[in-house]
Amino acid sequence: MSVSSKTQDLKQRMKLALQGGGSKAIEKQKSTGKLTARERILELLDEDSFHEYDLFIQHAGKDFDMDKKFLPGDGVVTGTGTINGYPVCIYAQDFTVAGGSLGYMHAKKICKIMDHAMMLKTPIIGINDSGGARIQEGVNALAGYGDIFYRNTMASGVIPQISVILGPCAGGAVYSPALTDFVFVVDKISKMFITGPDVIRTVLGEEISQEDLGGAKVHAEISGNAHFFAETEYECFEQIKELFTYIPWNNTKKAEAFDSIKPRSRDYKIKDIFPTDSSKPYDIRHIIRSITDGSDFLEVQERYAPNIVIGFARMDGNTVGFVANQPIAMAGVLDCNASDKAARFIRFCDSFNIPLVTLEDLPGYLPGIDQEHAGVIRHGAKILYAYSEATVPKITIIMRKAYGGGYIAMCSSHLKADFVFAWPTAEIAVMGPEGAANIVFKQEILHSDNPEKTRTAKIDEYRQKFANPYVAASYGYIDSVIEPNETRAYICHALDVSKNKVSKNPEKKHGIPPF
Repeated sequence: MSVSSKTQDLKQRMKLALQGGGSKAIEKQKSTGKLTARERILELLDEDSFHEYDLFIQHAGKDFDMDKKFLPGDGVVTGTGTINGYPVCIYAQDFTVAGGSLGYMHAKKICKIMDHAMMLKTPIIGINDSGGARIQEGVNALAGYGDIFYRNTMASGVIPQISVILGPCAGGAVYSPALTDFVFVVDKISKMFITGPDVIRTVLGEEISQEDLGGAKVHAEISGNAHFFAETEYECFEQIKELFTYIPWNNTKKAEAFDSIKPRSRDYKIKDIFPTDSSKPYDIRHIIRSITDGSDFLEVQERYAPNIVIGFARMDGNTVGFVANQPIAMAGVLDCNASDKAARFIRFCDSFNIPLVTLEDLPGYLPGIDQEHAGVIRHGAKILYAYSEATVPKITIIMRKAYGGGYIAMCSSHLKADFVFAWPTAEIAVMGPEGAANIVFKQEILHSDNPEKTRTAKIDEYRQKFANPYVAASYGYIDSVIEPNETRAYICHALDVSKNKVSKNPEKKHGIPPF
C-alpha cells in the first residue's frame, strides 16, 4: 500500500472516530442545550491549540455482546492545548458514546493524560458528562475509578485540578471532582449525586427530581461541592479562563504578574462604604474592591456559606487570596460551613504560593445547639489549622469586631500572620461590650438604683478600656493602627517586603488536620 493510500486510510479512520456516537446521538446531545465533548474543548482552549491523543483507543469489554460494539475513543476525548497561552492537559467525556460510561480503557486514557499533566507540571481539566461506571465491564470499571482517585490525590497541591460538570456525574464518579481544587457547574445541565432519585425512591420511598437532588444550584448553594456557578456552558468556560489568570501553572511557580492598576475609587470609597455605626452591616466585597487592582475580584463559592467571602484579586499586579468576614450575612460569624470554605481556600493558596490577605470583622463563632451538635469545634479548628500551617505571606486587617476565638482564628499574630494592621474602629476583646458588661459588672448593675443606666455606662467603660485596637497594640499583637484609606498602601508594601519570605514547618510526613 502506498503512502498516499495509507494516508487516506488514516483520514477515513479519523473521520469515523471523530463522529463520536453518530449524528443522531449528537443531535440528541445538542437538543438538551449541551455541546459535544470536542466542541467544549475547542471552546475552552486557545484557538488551534488542541492536540488530541489516543483517538483510536478501543474498549476492552468482552461480555454482554460488548465485543460486537464499536465505541469511538471509548467515550472520552483527551489531549493538550493552551489557555491564555499556557499549556494544560484536558479530557472530556463524550456522552454520545455509550453515555460517556467509564470502562477500563476509558479510565486508562484519563489516567494517561493525568500522568502527562504531572510530568509536564501543567494543570489538568476534566469535563465530566457520564452515566457512570460501565456495568458490562464490572470490576474493571471500578478499578478505573480507583486509579483516577489515586492520581487526583497525588496531584493535589502539585498542579491545579479543575472539574467541569456538564451533564450527569453519578455514583463513584463524583469523588474525582470532590478531590480536585475547583468544581464548575452550569444551571440545568450539571447533575451530581451518589445515588439518583430512583434509588432514593426505592430505598427510602422519597420522591425528588434530579435537579432538586443534585443540580447546579444545590451544589453551589447547599452542599458547597461546587465553587463556580454559570448560566450557560459558554459562561462557564469564561470563568475558567478568568481563574487561570490568577493561579500559577504548578506549585513551583507563582501566578503571572500584571501591570498594577489603581482601584476605581470613584465607585468604591471606603468612607462611603464603611458605616460609622458599628452595629450596621455592610458588604465586605465593596471593601475588597476598594483596595484591589482595577477593583477586580473573582469570588469563589459565592453562593455557599455567604457569611465568609473568599476569592482572588491582584494587589500591585500580583495575585492574592482574600478571606473576609461578611457582615451582611449572619454578622460575618464563623460556623461549620464558613470554616470549611475558608480552610480549603487557605490551603489551596498556600500550596500554590498565593499570599493571603484577611479582612476581619466578626463577633466570633456561631453559638447554638445545632452548631455544637454539627461539630463546630471540629470544623472551626480547620481554619485555625489552615492558617497556622500556611507559610505564604499572611497579612491581616482588623476593621471592626474581633471577638473571642474569632479574633484568633482570622489569622491573628498568634497564628503567625506576618503583618497585622487595625483600623481605629477595631474592637478586639474576649466578647462584645454588651455581653462583657453583663458579666464583669453584673453585681454593680443588679444593685444599682438605675440598672439600665448603669449597664449603659459600664458598656461604654468596657468599650473604652478593651474594645479598641490600642490594648492589643500595646502588647505588640498589632503592628500598626492605620487609617482606612491607607489600607491598600500598607498591604502592597507588606506583600512587597515579604515576597521572599522563607518559613518552614517542622519536618514530618504530614500533619493530621481536623477532618
